[in-house]
Amino acid sequence: MIYLAQTDTTVGFLSQDLKKLNAIKNRPLNQPCLICVSKFRNLQNFSRIPKKYKNLIRRSKKTTFIYPNSQAIRVVKDHPHTKLLDKLGWAYSTSANPHKKAFDIEFAVANADIIIDTKFTPAQASKIYKISKTNIKKIR
Repeated sequence: MIYLAQTDTTVGFLSQDLKKLNAIKNRPLNQPCLICVSKFRNLQNFSRIPKKYKNLIRRSKKTTFIYPNSQAIRVVKDHPHTKLLDKLGWAYSTSANPHKKAFDIEFAVANADIIIDTKFTPAQASKIYKISKTNIKKIR
């Protein structure tokens, strides 16, 4: 099931089926995708947060962190699509546009199974940081 929603950062596809998301975007089927969760309790199911960065991660907004186990995860707080994440528990998230191309509403609507929102605002993607037990590096 592919959901089209206005995420906390941009218009995006959400699903628990990574291969289906990658097929829609014409990417390699095994290409990793970021995971969105709505609660820190769900984050613990995917990765362990290095103690040094717990407060930074808890306070961050619109920020994705790549954890030491190479999982890219963003915690979404105080946004309408949090309700969908609460129902699903977690979801892979990617922008609703063809791979390496600009947002196209026709493409997005044609490839979604369920459309959550009707008003879409393409915006800047999330910041991405890669963290290890001792270091942090800005990726985007």
